Amino acid sequence: MFRSNKIIPIIFCAMALLLFIVGCGNKATTTASKERETPSKEERIVKHAAGETTIIGTPKKIVTLYQGANDTAVALGVKPVGVVESWDQQPIYEYLRSDLEGTTILGQELQPNLEEISKLKPDLIIASKYRHEKIYPQLSKIAPTIMDDTVYEWKDTLNIMADALNKQDKAVELLAEWDTRVEDFKSQMGEELPIKATITNFRSDHMRVYYNSYAGSILKELGFDRLERPAGSEGEDWGEKITSKERIPDLNADTIFNFNASKDSELVEKNYEEWTNHPLWKELDAVKNDKVYQVDEVYWSAGAGYKSANLMLDSLYDIYKLKK
Repeated sequence: MFRSNKIIPIIFCAMALLLFIVGCGNKATTTASKERETPSKEERIVKHAAGETTIIGTPKKIVTLYQGANDTAVALGVKPVGVVESWDQQPIYEYLRSDLEGTTILGQELQPNLEEISKLKPDLIIASKYRHEKIYPQLSKIAPTIMDDTVYEWKDTLNIMADALNKQDKAVELLAEWDTRVEDFKSQMGEELPIKATITNFRSDHMRVYYNSYAGSILKELGFDRLERPAGSEGEDWGEKITSKERIPDLNADTIFNFNASKDSELVEKNYEEWTNHPLWKELDAVKNDKVYQVDEVYWSAGAGYKSANLMLDSLYDIYKLKK
């Protein structure tokens, strides 16, 4: 009897200790679970073309105000709550429609609707200094706003958006995939590179030639020689508008990649015919060697993001009959 009476308290103590341990374990599990469920409130400072912006946690509701940002958001796996209207194929470029279905359209890239942006109560606004410098103060009052310098340097857009959205690892992954494709293209092209290339775009009343542009930077990375700006000519960094056919000899290159503007298509086609039937045009090396290629305006210019860059590269695989 004595030994039995002594064992019972020991058993109760062991059971109490076991319940205590289990309870602590459940508490720790619950706490860890709550920590996982609670959004991070970490503050980060993102440097951009308009200065520095403090971003708290990971933004969930973002607004993108230029085409390259619309594209890049999709590439990063983020669906914006609002985007600006596309230049063509309104309201959203066809290659992005399924990913951006249901997204609010916020007006045009050159004049986004500030009232509609405010209604969406975004956590973050992605803008461009090139387009939106004047309205940056108003945008910043609505939500933290970051601005890229241009609208056509797609890698800059990718990196700045990845920093703001806490998607740096995804950006590294995307760029690694891009680098692999670039090396494959160059390997398959082999000794054909470098090829001196001109990028032209015909509008209803003039033509444009692109130098340091979206497509131009991609061609350079792929091993092409871009057309350089002629000495004494004037224009913006991306290129220039040309109205005189006397300038046609300045376009001379091994290859011409051309896309005609979709707006005012009848007038554009008429202007294109006038230029390309001019005697000076027929003397260009690319024309004489049948190396003038018609390419897609969206993939080669307007899209200006990671996804359209890959679509532009796809078109080059097709032009040069390479294995994808």
